[in-house]
Amino acid sequence: MLTHSTRRWLAGLGVAGAFVAASASPAVAAPAAEFDLYFEDVTVAADSAGVVRSPSVYSGESAVLNEVSVRYDYSSLAGKVTLAGESGNDCAADGESVLLCREVAPVTVDEMFGGFLREVVIAPTDKAAKGDTGELKISLKLAGKEAASYASQVRVGEGVDLQGGPDTTVTAAPGGKFQAPVTVFNAGTTEVDGVVAMFDTDYGIRTKERFDNCLYADDFLFACEFDEKIPASGGATATFNYELATDTYAPGRENSYAWFMTPADFEDLLGIRKEAGAQEARRGTGKTLSLKAVSAARAARAVQTDTDPSNNFSGLRVDVTGKNGADLEAVGATLNGKKGAELTAALGFRNNGPATLDYLRTEADVTFVDVTVPAGTTAVEVPMECAPRIGSDVEWPEAGTPGAGEYRCYPGPFAPAGETLTGEFTFRIDKVIANATGTVKVNVPCECEGGFYDDLKPANDVAKILVNVAGGTGGGDGDGDGGSLPITGQSTGLIAGLGALLLAAGVGGYLVAKRRRTRFVA
Repeated sequence: MLTHSTRRWLAGLGVAGAFVAASASPAVAAPAAEFDLYFEDVTVAADSAGVVRSPSVYSGESAVLNEVSVRYDYSSLAGKVTLAGESGNDCAADGESVLLCREVAPVTVDEMFGGFLREVVIAPTDKAAKGDTGELKISLKLAGKEAASYASQVRVGEGVDLQGGPDTTVTAAPGGKFQAPVTVFNAGTTEVDGVVAMFDTDYGIRTKERFDNCLYADDFLFACEFDEKIPASGGATATFNYELATDTYAPGRENSYAWFMTPADFEDLLGIRKEAGAQEARRGTGKTLSLKAVSAARAARAVQTDTDPSNNFSGLRVDVTGKNGADLEAVGATLNGKKGAELTAALGFRNNGPATLDYLRTEADVTFVDVTVPAGTTAVEVPMECAPRIGSDVEWPEAGTPGAGEYRCYPGPFAPAGETLTGEFTFRIDKVIANATGTVKVNVPCECEGGFYDDLKPANDVAKILVNVAGGTGGGDGDGDGGSLPITGQSTGLIAGLGALLLAAGVGGYLVAKRRRTRFVA
């Protein structure tokens, strides 16, 4: 079974900066809807059972796709590889070296996370030889009409089996420094010719070193490429110098995972990120980091692929000591207008710090925000992260629906210290009432995963939404007590940084950041 960290890598979820909890219920796709199709490049080991892969599809808005089929044309690899549907799939040959797979049920495409189609098995034949390459042409069809296409590269390589070393636990305080090893073993019978360690690291763990064989996004380590050979049953290790960000929450826990792969498998992953237009991580300019292993004279590197990636992980846990909390302050608004006016207010909260709240690993919401609509007004536009609430019941399927008197909002898994996260509500004044009052409450209790209940200053957890304050002037514009901040400074770095880290193997989250209609933003 895939660990949560693995799923996060592969699905491309958890983008810091995409402060969105979920999207609305999908609608049936219109004929004119545009879709993007992706399929990771594949290196398959000769004399192996092959690999399992699946296409992913993305759209500018949520949709339900009916009569979906995917056509795979692998004629450039005829006689070298075969394609077949996974168990239970409706797949059949559609000509020589062509496979047609029909989805047995409608496919839901989420505006933010996309949709995943059924898997296929790509397997080598007995005529496949190391070095064989070809193009896999894939087309998505809706009711028999092509809606999107993608060309993926397939190559045949040599099989090896990498295995992650033991997990490590260290202790550090915010701003503190520590060291941790990264160890990999060769669990197979074939010498491993080079290895890549790719990292999935929590917000608080940073590295200031810039090795020239490693890739970085701001202060975050993305991946390191090692040239050393690892003999069968051998192992190799390297030590990294880390430090915790000064705004790391404490006491708490930060985690990092190293995912080991062959250079060819890493190349396959980078290819799909490039196709999606994701930001490229930068190579360091310092010295070369080496694995503690003997490096022999070498010929040209063979194309290798890992035949058992399930054991390729190694974990680092940092027990964060000390006390470094956070104060979440509710953000309300003051609005003035005449009857019939529609006024927009940015409502939410500000993290006054000193600590950043990071729930990206669990994908839970850092807090929950309740909004009560002021008397005499109607909410005519509501963020997609907010659902009507009646008492303790939240109508999540109705998220983003206007007209309710109260809303529960889910602002997402990341709240940087010093920044404001708000969503835009538009209120129509139906009746002019002096000092009409609504409320914004942060840190409200919820019997669900996530939330924040150790606020340093609970007294500012409630803010007012005031409409037509006595003595105020009429007008059509909202004047919030605290509006949304532009996406600058720290958040920009996080979008470029953590986004690159978490999207190493997927394109979904990148397309979220590229296309999403953000409501709760920093």
